Amino acid sequence: MDNPGLRYRFPELLAGLSLLSLSLIVSSYLWAGAIRNMKRVDDALTITGSAKRPIKSDFIVWRISLASQQPTTQAAYQELKARIDRVRRYLKDAKVDPAEISLESLETAALPELINGKETGKTAAYKLSQKLEIRSTKVDQYAKLSQQITELINEGIPLTSEPPEYLYTELSKVRIEMVAEATKDAKARAESIAKSTGNRVGGVRSADTGVFQITPRHSTAVTNEGRYDTSSIEKDITAVVSVKFGID
Repeated sequence: MDNPGLRYRFPELLAGLSLLSLSLIVSSYLWAGAIRNMKRVDDALTITGSAKRPIKSDFIVWRISLASQQPTTQAAYQELKARIDRVRRYLKDAKVDPAEISLESLETAALPELINGKETGKTAAYKLSQKLEIRSTKVDQYAKLSQQITELINEGIPLTSEPPEYLYTELSKVRIEMVAEATKDAKARAESIAKSTGNRVGGVRSADTGVFQITPRHSTAVTNEGRYDTSSIEKDITAVVSVKFGID
């Protein structure tokens, strides 16, 4: 039997279901669009770029150690002073500028008297030691001289020529330039990867500068904390940068 109430309510029910379906379709579309937008925002590529440059040390620090041991401090000092004066004359003859030479503090040590390996409570001798430090931009000249000064040992001058430290004074300027070069390298790598996947490199999201490695020429010895070699005149400096690029 026909139900008039149901017949009148059916169009309303159908309209409600249609609206519900349309609402679900619109919501799904908006949700999918939000996901696409979110994914597009999160799309990024992190690339490590590097730059390497040869440098030559432009500053040298060279130390010469001298010592004397005598029964009294007066005798030890007179002997040490004579040895220092002889080294100064040698350096002057080698055209070393006196203004580039400095004398470090005098160190004194009392050596105990030993009998059968035991201290007697008396002083057997006094040992005095002192260092001359040479600081200069004449790197090549003084590097060669540091290998020749041991000639004084033949004269009875017991000196120790410490290995020179070879430094580079333009590091602050070079670091800035090399960070820029490393960033360009990272972008070039990112563009190569993005091109192979049909994408385009966007702006920089973030960038982290790694440690700098200053190593002897052609050396592969590096450390996680960074390295600053002072043993060689010819060096390589390497900069590393990690850059996060957006991907369109």
